[in-house]
Amino acid sequence: MSTTRSPATPALVEGEIARPGRAARSGLVGYGYWWWTVPALVLTGAVIYLSTASGAFYAFTNWTGLGPFSFVGVSNFVKVFETAELLKSLVNTVELAVGFVIFTNIIGLAFALALNRTLRSRYLLRTLVFMPVVLSPVAVSFIWKFIFAFDGPLNQILGDVGLGSLRHNWLAVPNLALGCVLVVMVWQNIGFVSVVYLAGLATVPMELEEAAAIDGAGKWHRFRRVVLPLIQPSLAIATTLTLIQGLRVFDQVMALTGGGPDNATQTLASEIYQQTFTYQEFGFGAAMALIMSVFILVFTIAQLALTRDRT
Repeated sequence: MSTTRSPATPALVEGEIARPGRAARSGLVGYGYWWWTVPALVLTGAVIYLSTASGAFYAFTNWTGLGPFSFVGVSNFVKVFETAELLKSLVNTVELAVGFVIFTNIIGLAFALALNRTLRSRYLLRTLVFMPVVLSPVAVSFIWKFIFAFDGPLNQILGDVGLGSLRHNWLAVPNLALGCVLVVMVWQNIGFVSVVYLAGLATVPMELEEAAAIDGAGKWHRFRRVVLPLIQPSLAIATTLTLIQGLRVFDQVMALTGGGPDNATQTLASEIYQQTFTYQEFGFGAAMALIMSVFILVFTIAQLALTRDRT
């Protein structure tokens, strides 16, 4: 005699507990994974993307900040590339960005290697190296402006050590002013880059370095063959962030030189400020801002493409 299970009685898989409304609650929980981010997404869209879109709209107009405006097409963009002063600011921006990426990363990596495992006082030294990062760029720039003054500490030291012929009014010489701005930028951001590299160095197993040393590899070969490949993600992060910061430099330029002397230190960011708020050319300033945004985007994508296979 065979027995049959009633179709009205659901079969329970072993270990499974029937929970009423389980599917409905799972659906609500699933929605809860994303709906709580809606306020942040709306705020981000309104503050960043909406303002960017409106700026891009005004880039094609001759708006002066008040009153009506008319569309001028791409004439603002053509004007940027036809004006020698603006092209000079573009060149200055690239020079500062390239120098900033190179010197900041080289010196920051050197500090990170020195403060990684060897020194007993490395924790105190890490704090001292990182301290300039938390200071205001404007405050730091004014301190260095005093150092670079003709009667400032730098010229006094040069005179005391017998190098009085090298004394200059550093920020008033066109060929030296841009380098002074670069020095301030590098000095303030070495600590940040060092922290990035210290995080990468913390992931390098000591056993690998010890094994390479036992095999007879010197310090340079151990760094090149063992350490550097393992910190490539930190290298990509540090170079990307410094590249973006170098391309949009503004505070140091305005505080140190104001774009002078003779526009020798004008950058895209300082030109945008001058064209927009000094000359009241809001449409033209928006066009320059859009060019700088595209400029940063292209350089960043290119840099990430170069380091993608290594990360």
